[in-house]
Amino acid sequence: MTIHHFDAKGMKCPLPVLKARKLMKDLGNGDVLEVHATDPGAPGDFKHFCETTGHRLLDSKEADGVFVIRIETVRS
Repeated sequence: MTIHHFDAKGMKCPLPVLKARKLMKDLGNGDVLEVHATDPGAPGDFKHFCETTGHRLLDSKEADGVFVIRIETVRS
């Protein structure tokens, strides 16, 4: 498992999810993408993204206005 980081701070919906989707295409099965976002809609957007793509939402937390969202890549 490799952890990859994506700084989406300052981006508005839907850019964080769209860019994350593109980045995840190059990740291996079990790799984790850690997203840092400031858009308040990001946690819900990434939850929906995982539900529709089959990737696993590991956790989502907020500190000082930055949401840290960790997604595990799942390949069938």
